[in-house]
Amino acid sequence: MPEPAAAPETPSSQPTGRARLGRALSTPSRNQLVAAVLLALLGFAAVTQIRANDDDTTYAGYRQQDLIDVISGLAATTQRTQAEIDRLTQVRDDLLEESTSRQAALEQAQDEIATLNVLAGAVPVTGPGIRVTITEETGRVQVSSMLDTIQELRSVGAEAIQVNGLVRVVAQTSFEETTGGLEVDGQLIESPYVVDAIGIPATLAGAMSFALGPRDSLERDGATVQVEEFTSLDVDTVREPLDPEVAGPR
Repeated sequence: MPEPAAAPETPSSQPTGRARLGRALSTPSRNQLVAAVLLALLGFAAVTQIRANDDDTTYAGYRQQDLIDVISGLAATTQRTQAEIDRLTQVRDDLLEESTSRQAALEQAQDEIATLNVLAGAVPVTGPGIRVTITEETGRVQVSSMLDTIQELRSVGAEAIQVNGLVRVVAQTSFEETTGGLEVDGQLIESPYVVDAIGIPATLAGAMSFALGPRDSLERDGATVQVEEFTSLDVDTVREPLDPEVAGPR
């Protein structure tokens, strides 16, 4: 017996528009996804542009007086900043000047200490100078003649003087006559007496040779006098300093 034919679908069995929309939303197609991404990008760009426009028009709604106040405030801030820059610049310059002054004072003090050490006989000295060799021939050298010789050398700028390489001559040095020669600071010095002096050679030599000067006095005592000039001479005898830390290295 033949099967009965299927009944044609009725309009009520067809899916409605709402149902088709629901299925589309629940299972979006590739085209729908692309469209959604583009719409999102477009929305982001619109929001960004709106914010940028808002920033550009920050002062757009200000009244003229408000703008003047803003400009005045900025000018005052600029002035305060410049004043602070000027102050800090002055502080820097003062510190640099103070540092330079302190360095100059330190160098001057060091030079003065070095000079005092030389005058005190606390350090050896090397430099140009002369050597005076006094040899007793027909008589004895008098203390006064030796003192005149030392004094004349000092007066023309002798920086350092030693006798026979044994005694450093300073302001407190004493000379006395004794058997066999002269006693210099308690040290026996015998002829020939060798006086080394650091200074300008020509000037020191001239101080020995002027009329009625040291050479004439020594020759009247019966001694011969020889003067030699040197471009470099060592005065290496030293005296014990009052304060060992002041003398420095020997």
